[in-house]
Amino acid sequence: MAQTYEFYCERADEAAVLAAKATLENVRERELRSEKTWRGLAEHARKTAEEREKADVARAEKRAAESLVS
Repeated sequence: MAQTYEFYCERADEAAVLAAKATLENVRERELRSEKTWRGLAEHARKTAEEREKADVARAEKRAAESLVS
């Protein structure tokens, strides 16, 4: 199942909150690493969705052009 940008952002926000609440330094650092990872995954999901949309548009344009030629 593909995860969405919003899903990853929610996980990153949760990690940020946990980091802010952490009293132990190692817990804070772990949550900050987690937040960074989730944000990276969110960015990757966003870019993938954008590229998929561009590819869909290009395929639709190609089909439209081919149908005019036929």
